[in-house]
Amino acid sequence: MSDPAVDLITVGAPGDERRIATLCERPDGARADGVVWLCGLKSEMTSTKASALAAWARAEGVNCTRFDYSGHGQSSGRFEDGTIGAWLDEADAVVSRSTQGPQVLVGSSTGGYIALLLLRRYLETSPELAARIRALVLIAPAWDLTTRLMWDRFPESARQAVVEHGVYLRPSEYGDGPYAITRQFIEEGKRHLIGPDGFDPGRPIYVLHGLQDEDVPWEHTLDLVSIMSGDHIEVDAVPEGGHRLSTPVDIALMLSKVRKALG
Repeated sequence: MSDPAVDLITVGAPGDERRIATLCERPDGARADGVVWLCGLKSEMTSTKASALAAWARAEGVNCTRFDYSGHGQSSGRFEDGTIGAWLDEADAVVSRSTQGPQVLVGSSTGGYIALLLLRRYLETSPELAARIRALVLIAPAWDLTTRLMWDRFPESARQAVVEHGVYLRPSEYGDGPYAITRQFIEEGKRHLIGPDGFDPGRPIYVLHGLQDEDVPWEHTLDLVSIMSGDHIEVDAVPEGGHRLSTPVDIALMLSKVRKALG
């Protein structure tokens, strides 16, 4: 079965409007709940893991919602104009407007970070929406991306490029780079830090992390566990896994956690 037609929703105030592409599947006779896929940096809603999740949901009669951040995939905008805050607002718009009933947020890398931020936002500002988030399934969550995983690890030459030229072209090993990391991206990211205080998610969080991950080190997940309160996080280490965790075995593990999260 091919992917459904793409819908576009408008996010942002006048002058900062973005057209966000979404794929919303509602199988006949589907359960009242569903899953929402949140992509990683420079990834798309039609990626390997996202498509596998959608196919599984279709077969299981589970609602599935996917979307592309601005500057990604089929959404409008340029990647270099993106910020964590903008992508968080877009995720908020998709969940609040395009889903109904309880949801499991499934986020990969940066998508895992956005999922955590979205849950925290709802806990602080919207009890009704917070109550709809049943659980999170996170693959190598890149929380506090702009500081802990970028600025703090950048070589001095990269920091100098950001400060003096406003952008650092970060090499990529995945054939989709270089990534334009702007001063705006780094500075705006400081407004969305989870550490060092963390928060109490109040519902299960299932984390999968490859021990061979060089982009988001395994220790990063251990640090997340240490700062979050409530003892809600369950972690699965994948001994031979890298960052993407997109092999059939990895995807089967992800889907097992989604099934568990849905209950």
